[in-house]
Order: sequence, then structure tokens, then C-alpha cells
Amino acid sequence: MTIVRLDQDFTRWDELLALILAAFASMNGRIDPPSSALKLTTESLAEKARAEIGHIALDGEKLIGCLFLRPESDCLYVGKLAVLPELQGKGLGKRLLAIAEETAASLGLAALRLETRIELTDNHAVFAAWGFSRTAEKAHPGFARTTFVEMRKVLASRTRTARISL
Repeated sequence: MTIVRLDQDFTRWDELLALILAAFASMNGRIDPPSSALKLTTESLAEKARAEIGHIALDGEKLIGCLFLRPESDCLYVGKLAVLPELQGKGLGKRLLAIAEETAASLGLAALRLETRIELTDNHAVFAAWGFSRTAEKAHPGFARTTFVEMRKVLASRTRTARISL
């Protein structure tokens, strides 16, 4: 299994879209409003990859996972973290988040931020086990109730890590 950064030579947008839709399919009917993944097209996904930092996980030539990263003023936003359903729970998501941590460090950003739907309590538990803490509850436009939670993971600085290892 390898993880590579998306670049201008990537052309497998149909496969990447199918991967994301498969990974998010279990949310259909469970979350309201529906996932923004359902609005993606191959064109909008290609635009997302140009505007953000995308990575894909490959098993041989098969696309098995992805994530998109967007630098913000004080953190790196993690979006569309997706793993094929049959491979979920086997550590690939955690490996993809390690790439996010490396990217944040290279950009001088001290935290990761992500959003997950309020209904997906299993996701909340997984992200908490990976070091994320709930930092906010928010609502999508037009909703009076909480529809998603924001979670952050503060990253150990290289200086702090170096001092600890001495």
C-alpha cells in the first residue's frame, strides 16, 4: 500500500469519486442534511484537488483511500477522509491522518481540524482515540439544531518532541 500526493498528471477522477461515494454511502439516510460528497462531480473533485492538497492510497493500482487538506490560518483542515468500506477499521485512516500531520508540520501549522456529523458518534469515538478533541458544535445553514461537530488535534511541536527524546 502506498500513499501519494495528487498532482496534475492524475486522471482517475471517476474512480476517486466512486471511492468517496462508497466510503460515505453508510451515511445516506443517517445524516441530515445529506453529505456534501453526494454533490461532488468528477469536475468539482478535480477542482478540489487543484485548490487543496489531495492524497490517495493505492493497493497496487486500486484506489483504496484518500484525503484532502486545506491550510487555514491556525490549522490544517482535513476533509473527505475516505477509505473503502471493506478496508475500514484496518488502520488506513490513521495512516492518512499521519500524512495530514506531516503536512501540517511542513506548513508550520500546529493543529489538525475536521468536522463530522452529529449523528456519526462512531466517528467521534474513532477521532477521539486518534487524539482529536471536540471543540465546537455547529449547524448547517437553515438548521436550528446541531448538525456537525468540529474536532481538533493539537500537534506536538518538533522542538517539544526533540526535548522529550533527549
